[in-house]
Amino acid sequence: MSVDHYENFPVASILLPGRLRPAVEAIYAFARSADDLADEGEATPEQRLADLNAYEAELARIDAGADSDEPMFARLAATIRRHELPIKPFYELLSAFKQDVLVSRYQTYDALLDYCSRSANPVGYLMLHLYGAADEENVRDADAICTALQLINFLQDVAVDLHKERIYIPLEDLNRYAISPAALDHPSARPRWRSMMKFEVERARALMLSGAPLALRLKGRIGFELRMVVQGGLHILDAIEAAEYDVFLHRPKLGKRDWLRIFWAAVRMKKQMRLMYGLA
Repeated sequence: MSVDHYENFPVASILLPGRLRPAVEAIYAFARSADDLADEGEATPEQRLADLNAYEAELARIDAGADSDEPMFARLAATIRRHELPIKPFYELLSAFKQDVLVSRYQTYDALLDYCSRSANPVGYLMLHLYGAADEENVRDADAICTALQLINFLQDVAVDLHKERIYIPLEDLNRYAISPAALDHPSARPRWRSMMKFEVERARALMLSGAPLALRLKGRIGFELRMVVQGGLHILDAIEAAEYDVFLHRPKLGKRDWLRIFWAAVRMKKQMRLMYGLA
């Protein structure tokens, strides 16, 4: 099931064990549809929040053990019960989506990380629960990978988000490089923009690599799936660099050749990371 909005990363691919695919699809359907309520269409902010509150009410019904008449929530309830998933991550996702309705700028990197901890990290936490691998070390690394993926999406989608009057680059970084939020894509700002984006790319890459050992610890197809995701994120960062950070004219997008390169990078990942980054 491919993500068909902004992400360049696969969901519930053929690499996942068949027994987990329906669960991943149920989680994804909830997260994607809730995200769309916050982002897509022409609804007013009031209507978006009302719709997300309705999702929250359905979660409360699931938490109370009640049945739902909505097919999506019925599937989600069955998934949560079958795999004994925690309900808190689903509430955290809704909290982030509500924030999307109300907040369009982030003053600091820490504030952006707080948003990512609810918009991205809960998905990794749920996946680890499905795999039976949600120990402290794995959760720490999954959080780093998920947050890095979210930051990478922000970097590749600057132009998309700006069209929606949103900026997910911390304002403190724009200020440090003397870039006005009102003139992100102005030609006069390009030299400073490249310097800032170089900093953002290097920070996102370091965060991704800090969590990458998780992809080497998880065995079998699940581990290889995660290696593909990690390498996909790193490939997007490489593409941003190759375009000299001009994501306004050259938004990175993964094609068939890219996925072949990512596949081979995932195959060689253990040796490569040991040699290049000093990771086990």
